[in-house]
Amino acid sequence: MNEASSSTPQPEARLRLGTRNSPLAMAQAFETSARLCAAHGWPAEAVEIVPVLASGDKVLDRPLAEIGGKALWTKELDQWLGEGRIDFSVHSAKDVETIRPPEFHFPAFLPRADRRDCLVGATSIAAIPQGAVVGTSAPRRAAQLLNLRPDCRVVTFRGNVATRLAKLQAGEADVTFLAAAGLERLEQGGVGHPLEQDEWIPAAAQGVIAIECRADDAATTALLAAIDHAPTRAELEAERELLAELGGTCHSPVAVLCVNEGERLAMRAALFSPDGAERIEGAANFAPGDRDAVRALAADLLARATPGIAPHFRAAG
Repeated sequence: MNEASSSTPQPEARLRLGTRNSPLAMAQAFETSARLCAAHGWPAEAVEIVPVLASGDKVLDRPLAEIGGKALWTKELDQWLGEGRIDFSVHSAKDVETIRPPEFHFPAFLPRADRRDCLVGATSIAAIPQGAVVGTSAPRRAAQLLNLRPDCRVVTFRGNVATRLAKLQAGEADVTFLAAAGLERLEQGGVGHPLEQDEWIPAAAQGVIAIECRADDAATTALLAAIDHAPTRAELEAERELLAELGGTCHSPVAVLCVNEGERLAMRAALFSPDGAERIEGAANFAPGDRDAVRALAADLLARATPGIAPHFRAAG
């Protein structure tokens, strides 16, 4: 990209972009910076990337749900953002809590990448060896796998992509799951086998980079809005609304797929018992922004929740 001309609007000062310091988070930060600079005609140095060590990256031997949940990915960045040490932050949208502090908001979501999970170690769910050990720390992946393959055994697998692949290579599990979008952003798209969505439902918000800033920072909000992708925002807001209505936590096994179909959204959701033995599904088709339709789907799922599922979500009624 050519040097920005003197007539190109420049930020008053270098914008500071906070990110976790994992390889994937850094790749997402560089993508965000590149898109923002391209949108405004800025030179690359207009955005300073500020790595922050997140609590979730410090403790890798226990499931996230046991040590504080998704807030462990965001609390340090929230602190830095609130103190003004960074101007905006970047997240994997699926790792952000459904209910966020009111002092922050999302001016932009980047265009959604591949939302599928990849299976590493087998070519399909059916091809996983009988009685295989499956490494994952995600309640959704564990429950959905056990629903389809109750013969398998799940063990906790945490860490970044390289760490999990190393654990698999070391024989700690026979197969594991990784997000296709993350592999693509790390230029490892050939790793694993993508699972098609008619068989395997992904996580809510999977494949999306979320950009957050202070709600009272009108100048930064306006700059970031230039890279917001409206179709992705419509999907994300519907998916996050469903999670909020279900009242789940990071312990709750829930899978959600919301896809733009022309001028409407098609949503499919499944709730599981943690052991995978119980599963209920629902679907809805609605206009973007129709929160009532999303709430109705959540209410229907909660009303049909079985004894093994209901305790992990808001009580029906």
